[in-house]
Amino acid sequence: MSKTTILVDPSKKVVNMAVAGKMTMEDAELFVKEYNAKIGPINGEEFELMVDCTEMKVLTPEMGANLEEVMKMYKNTGFKKITYMIKENNILKMQLTRISRNAGLQAISEVTEAAS
Repeated sequence: MSKTTILVDPSKKVVNMAVAGKMTMEDAELFVKEYNAKIGPINGEEFELMVDCTEMKVLTPEMGANLEEVMKMYKNTGFKKITYMIKENNILKMQLTRISRNAGLQAISEVTEAAS
């Protein structure tokens, strides 16, 4: 079962992603393939990226480094805004904020708590 989903909504100019559970390197490789297939055809500068991380687990150091590379892909795509939605989880919030900053996305990204 895939731990990620990517849905492109051209009419609303939004890409909705969801990440669930604890990712492995194999999961990350599958995600990159799906990302390139679905995001490659769009003009990222016209789109916002909404990432549902409410079911995501705290990252291992290895997966944190991998996520930084994924966030650099988001930057290269050129999304005009990126929002990561989490449940109340201070550790995950700090991880996502730090990794986003390291990837150079601090100006266009935010980590918010999803409404219960």
